[in-house]
Formats: sequence, structure tokens, C-alpha cells
Amino acid sequence: MLYYHTLSDGSIRCDLCPHNCHLREGQTGICRVRKNESGEMVSLVYGHPCALAIDPVEKKPLAEFHPGTQCLSVACVGCNFRCKHCQNFEISQAPADSRESSKGIVTPSELVEVCERNHCPGIAYTYTEPLTWYEYTYDTSVLAHEHGLWNILVTAGYTNPEPAQKMAAVTDAANIDLKYFSDELYEKNSGGHLQPVLDTIQIFHEAGVHVELTNLVIPTLNDDEQMVRQMCRWLVDHDMASTPLHFTRFFPMYRLKDLPPTPVSTLRRCRKIAEEEGLTHIYLGNI
Repeated sequence: MLYYHTLSDGSIRCDLCPHNCHLREGQTGICRVRKNESGEMVSLVYGHPCALAIDPVEKKPLAEFHPGTQCLSVACVGCNFRCKHCQNFEISQAPADSRESSKGIVTPSELVEVCERNHCPGIAYTYTEPLTWYEYTYDTSVLAHEHGLWNILVTAGYTNPEPAQKMAAVTDAANIDLKYFSDELYEKNSGGHLQPVLDTIQIFHEAGVHVELTNLVIPTLNDDEQMVRQMCRWLVDHDMASTPLHFTRFFPMYRLKDLPPTPVSTLRRCRKIAEEEGLTHIYLGNI
């Protein structure tokens, strides 16, 4: 297992994401899938995908990476966020021992075989948070490259710099979810912070990965014009004016069922703001 260290009392500190969970014997991290067993970190989901599907790359969403092709999508349970609006909460928030947790054992080599057998040119690590099942994602990505397949990472980007850099080296395309341009909202609505996500975006961008971003526009939460403008300005200021940005429509879900669907007019207003700030590749989703 990668990215942890053992402490003198037998507990361990996880170094994978900014939560840096301190785990005593038998404890699992916030992600629910990394556990201290006898002073060593173990993954409870390595080789145990909870979902396998063949999707168009546009569903990731990726608008400008091999459009018109399909990919093998794979997911394990696990996420280091607690987003109140999560659309895949049945699996992202499921514990590793739940009935949702596994379709059986599927090794990285078997994932590659499934991909090739179904004539998919690439694999997408998606649906939950693939950076919490890091070793499975990484090992499969390395093997996929050896077989001439490309890798897509669909992630919220909440990880530490070193694992982000290592993963970027085997990733061809990434859709990174930039949920809110507000640290307060990240903490209140998802249980994290903004800056690590911005750092991950920059790491992948500077590594030459094809990066696209998704911003789910939630009424009364992150649809503030000034917040949208600040987000777009940050992208321009960091040499990402041409990075595709997807403004996506929210529908009531999970623990945010009291909010209405996003008006299409709001998405169009966001697109106009992005254009005014200098972004050049803007897409509207879920409409």
C-alpha cells in the first residue's frame, strides 16, 4: 500500500489525501476503504469493483477527448467527501462490507482483458472517488498503458500533491469536479477544502494531462455570479482559459432534495460570465 506511515504506538497516518486520517488498530479512514490492520494500511476494495459498465466518453463528461468513442467504466465503493448532493451516494457512501461493495474479484489484468474484449480503447475510473482506491486505479492504469489503452480519471481531486503527481503520470484525461469556488462551501457541503482541489487541477494540467472541469451549479448554493466569476478568473490567471469547463444542471438528490432543479437560464448566465472572463471552451450539461 502507498502513502501512509506507521507511528510508534502502532497507529498509522494516512498520507493519501488532506484528511491525513490517524488510524488506530482496526479503524478505517473517512473514505471507509483504507484500514489499519496490525500497523499496516490495507485497501478493503482492491480488485473488488462495485460497478462495471461501457460508457461513451462524453458521459464522464469529456467533450474534447476522443469524442464518439466508448470506455470501460469501473468503480469501487469509497469516497473521501460527504457531498450532500451526491448522485452516486448508494455506492460512494457505502462501507466496504456492504452488499453494494463488490461484483466479485476483478484483477487489473482482467479489467484490461474486459476492455480489449469489448473493443474499448480506454478505461475510466469513475462513479465514486478513484483516488480512495488509489492502488487499484494506479496498477490498472499502468497495465492499461502497457496494452496501448488510455486512462480517464473522474475525480473530485481531493488528494495530496505527491499521489496526484504519481497518478497524473499514468493518466491521459481527467475530469476534475470543481464543486464550489469557496472553502466555506467545501467544508460545509462536502467535508473538505478548496485549495487541495485547485492544487490537483494545476498538477494534472502542468503534467500535460487532458483536463476538463465540471461545476455542478446548485441553486442558492454556488450559483452566485461573483463566485462563478472568481472561479473563471482563477482559471484564466493559471493558464487554463482553454480548459473545457462544464456547467452542469443540478437535480434534487440525496440530502439536498429541498432545492429545485437548476434553471437552464442560470447555466446560460454562467456561460456568459465565463465568456466574459476569457474562457473559450464552455459546455452545459444535464439539459
